[in-house]
Amino acid sequence: MAGKQMKSLAKDTAIYGVSSILGKFLNWLLVPLYTYVLASSADYGVVTNLYSWTALLLVILTYGMETGFFRYVNKEENNPDLVYSTSMISVGITSLIFAVWCVLFAPQIGHWLDYDNHPEYIWMLGLSVALDAFASIPFAYLRYLKRPLKFAAYKLLFICLNIPFNLFFLIVCPWLMKHAPHTIDWFYNPNYGVGYVFVSNILATAIQTAFLAPYIFAVKFRLDTALLRKILRYSLPLLVLGVAGIMNQTLDKILFPFLLPGAKGASELGIYGATSKIALVMLMFTQAFRYAYEPFVFAQKKDENSLTAYSDAMKYFVIFSWLIFLGMTLYIDVFKFIIKHTYWTGLSVVPLVLISFIFQGIFFNLSVWYKLTDKTMYGAWFSLIGTIIIVVDNVLLVPRYSYMGSAWAAFGCYFVVMLVSYFIGQKYFPINYQLKTIGKYSLLALALFFLGWYIDLHYILLNLLFRTVLLAIYVWYMTRRDFPLNQIPYINKFLKK
Repeated sequence: MAGKQMKSLAKDTAIYGVSSILGKFLNWLLVPLYTYVLASSADYGVVTNLYSWTALLLVILTYGMETGFFRYVNKEENNPDLVYSTSMISVGITSLIFAVWCVLFAPQIGHWLDYDNHPEYIWMLGLSVALDAFASIPFAYLRYLKRPLKFAAYKLLFICLNIPFNLFFLIVCPWLMKHAPHTIDWFYNPNYGVGYVFVSNILATAIQTAFLAPYIFAVKFRLDTALLRKILRYSLPLLVLGVAGIMNQTLDKILFPFLLPGAKGASELGIYGATSKIALVMLMFTQAFRYAYEPFVFAQKKDENSLTAYSDAMKYFVIFSWLIFLGMTLYIDVFKFIIKHTYWTGLSVVPLVLISFIFQGIFFNLSVWYKLTDKTMYGAWFSLIGTIIIVVDNVLLVPRYSYMGSAWAAFGCYFVVMLVSYFIGQKYFPINYQLKTIGKYSLLALALFFLGWYIDLHYILLNLLFRTVLLAIYVWYMTRRDFPLNQIPYINKFLKK
């Protein structure tokens, strides 16, 4: 039974992972487009600034209702359709209020954010965030129904619309204005520039929401206020956790210019931001695992073998996380070409950022105890502790060590919250995690990393060959201990032949 559960979790993680990785990669491709096409770096600064706000606002507008939905939809005494309808109405009302507020007060908000000349940026982004927040519940419903393919398709739909809209407005339309202006001059303004980034975003978001309509109207709209109060009591502490989590991911880059001001600080921050992007593969894996793991956790609570399943999930997450870590660090001479050579001086942060993401993923795995015991306030406290560590460590380390200080601050943040969550969790919801196995894989991975990272054979091909041998050692250890080749169907057939 446990094997089937792990196979199901692995399958769903793979599907969510493909959509997540592909989506993030395709979105990443917009970065060179913006930097080459937009009139100035200041224009890209507008995109960066406003999209940073959207990440924070989206967490606030969903206020933990996704997890609250999973918690109560899996309780036997609850009607799943009523839980879904109540959650959707709640998020829908708050999203509508926010959207109206952005439209009515766009000039005032624009003035506060120094966008006096373009208040429409505010209402366009406000409407997009409101639609995204509302859509989070239908997306959660798809995960509850175990429809990972449809979930992935609708998520990728936005990206497959957003990129063509951007290409149309930023490349095709300027070309047409030169060669056939009469075809587009009735709607296109060549001086609008960065504004079309937000036009593309709201068009893609609106179409994606429209495609979700069959699931939005799949149940009768009913609001159970008593049920809503229960869900909110469970979910609102997760709002603090979510806000603190977003801050933990972005606060170092917000504080950096204040701690290392001037041209040097701006240059160092650019290096840190660019090299950190190489480590995004780990974050994508963690996010994919999260999409599959959260509904899995609440569904397994009814199973007598649930504690074993949670322990196995942690073990396999750590094993594959270290495999990704080794793949990224041992082949850094290949992955570094993702960014321009002038940024390569900052490649030393990549291992630290990768390990920080591993700690973050383990922390998420450990969150099972406070989610299943309805002690979600602990999650909020852990994230707040992490935020304090991020702030203090950045203030102490960045002025002296630049972006390496930021990388160590993130490392320290997730390492501490991971340990605190583990020890407190064992008190309230003890799970027999396979620490000995996890420790062996961790020590092996770190030993192989240090060998590959610090032994230089002076020729890139020799280095890659040597590091490939090191990676093969880890894979061999995996197949010998936890993934026997003769138990993999297709390889078993081949071995029999």
